Amino acid sequence: EVQLVESGGGLVQAGGSLRLACAASGFTLDYYAVGWFRQAPGKEREGISCVSSDGSKYYADSVMGRFTISSDHAENTVYLQMSSLKPEDTAVYYCAREDSHVCTGYAPNYDYWGQGTQVTVSS
Repeated sequence: EVQLVESGGGLVQAGGSLRLACAASGFTLDYYAVGWFRQAPGKEREGISCVSSDGSKYYADSVMGRFTISSDHAENTVYLQMSSLKPEDTAVYYCAREDSHVCTGYAPNYDYWGQGTQVTVSS
């Protein structure tokens, strides 16, 4: 059974940092890309980062230079290091498996999702 479990969310002051983890099971990162998404209240879901099975990384403009995605294939876990956090980063953060070994940027390709973890950035 494919599962993704996020952890690491919480409350942080503006300018602070958090590291999110996405523990994957039922498949291996050797063959699939994994992306991070977020959804703030009243807003559409936003794709913010993705890592391909070969380690290639992609970022949305909104997080470029502040967030870093990484993958540990031995642990089968994807991380999202978030720095210089802003109040507008407040959202529920989700990881999802892309049914591809590369990040395509095509939202319907994401077939399994985690339950989400709340990130709140206070001003």
